Amino acid sequence: MDFNIESRNKGTLIQVQTEKLDTHIAPALKSELVLVSGKGEKNIILDLGKCTYCDSSGLSAILVANRLCKNAGGTFVLCGLNEAVERLITISQLDTVLTITGTVDEAEKMIS
Repeated sequence: MDFNIESRNKGTLIQVQTEKLDTHIAPALKSELVLVSGKGEKNIILDLGKCTYCDSSGLSAILVANRLCKNAGGTFVLCGLNEAVERLITISQLDTVLTITGTVDEAEKMIS
């Protein structure tokens, strides 16, 4: 399985279990996000701690998560970014749009 999905007190934690969030993984991640959101979850934490690479389709999946949470009146938090993924997000200027933390614990604190 490419993802580990876990219900937490304040939302749903999705941990990507692969090194690359790319065209092979992103469509499945988008589907999972839509399913989680469709079940009424409005707070999602996406942990990319194991990812060392992300491409435009991965960024697209991240933005889908952000939009789903925002539309539901919830919070989306991205965490565990490595240097390369963080650089891509900064270059894309998504760091101004997304809530990003270092760890899952910090992410949970961002959700009210």
